[in-house]
This record gives sequence, structure tokens and C-alpha cells, in this order.
Amino acid sequence: MNQQLDALLTNETNLIANMANASALLKSSYEDVNWSGFYLYEEDKDELVLGPFQGNVACMHIANGSGVCGTAFKTQKVQRVANVHEFAGHIACDSASNSEIVLPLSKDGTKIGVLDIDSPSLNRFSEENQAELEDFAAIFLTHVDTEA
Repeated sequence: MNQQLDALLTNETNLIANMANASALLKSSYEDVNWSGFYLYEEDKDELVLGPFQGNVACMHIANGSGVCGTAFKTQKVQRVANVHEFAGHIACDSASNSEIVLPLSKDGTKIGVLDIDSPSLNRFSEENQAELEDFAAIFLTHVDTEA
């Protein structure tokens, strides 16, 4: 999947197009996932705003530090949550989601947003999934132009 992402994004510089294809690749590559996509950081509002995704409708605005996505962004640490209903301050955008993994995205000191993946199953995301997704995010970020 990670090699496919690199090939897919090579020579494409449009952030939205790259996010759209990356979220589609994730959704088609992982079983038992009901949502995969991105939230982009808007510094002037200090919030994450819905970006390209695959899945059911989603929350459009998430305050920095709120929910799993906001926590991952604020702390700049991966949040791998076995049961979102036990996560303090969880924002239920889709009641069918039971576990979640969120990876913060930053490059060259610029905070871009987060990569968010949800599952209807409890404890869906393993340490191995996290490692693979960290590599996925790193590859994705090599195709992001923070100068644009």
C-alpha cells in the first residue's frame, strides 16, 4: 500500500488531489474501516476543517485539542483508540465508529492537519497498523509542498 501511495502521488503537487487519492487508497486497502480521510488545520480559527475523505458524512469543524483528532493535532502524537466511547471528549461524528487512529501531519515546522481512520469494530488498529500508517503518513508528506 505504501509503495502504491508513493507511485500514485509522484509528480502531483495538488494537496487536495493527493489527499483524495490517499484516503481512497486507505479505504480500499484496509478491511473493517468505515471512514478514512483528512482534516486540515486553519490557523486563523485554530481548528481542523474537513478535507478529502472516504466514508459517511463527517464533522466539518473540530477545535484544536477536541476529540481524538484535535488531541492528536494538539499533542502532535498518534492517537490509537481501542474504544472511542471511553475517550474523554470524543466527538461522535458517526455513531457507527467504535475505534479510531489519528496521525498528526506536519512538515518543515508547518502543521498541516491530521489523517483520521475509523472502524466500526472495537480495538481495530494494532501496533503494526500504526507503524504502517506512520510510514504511509511520512510518504504522503514527501509529496506535500509547504511552500505552496
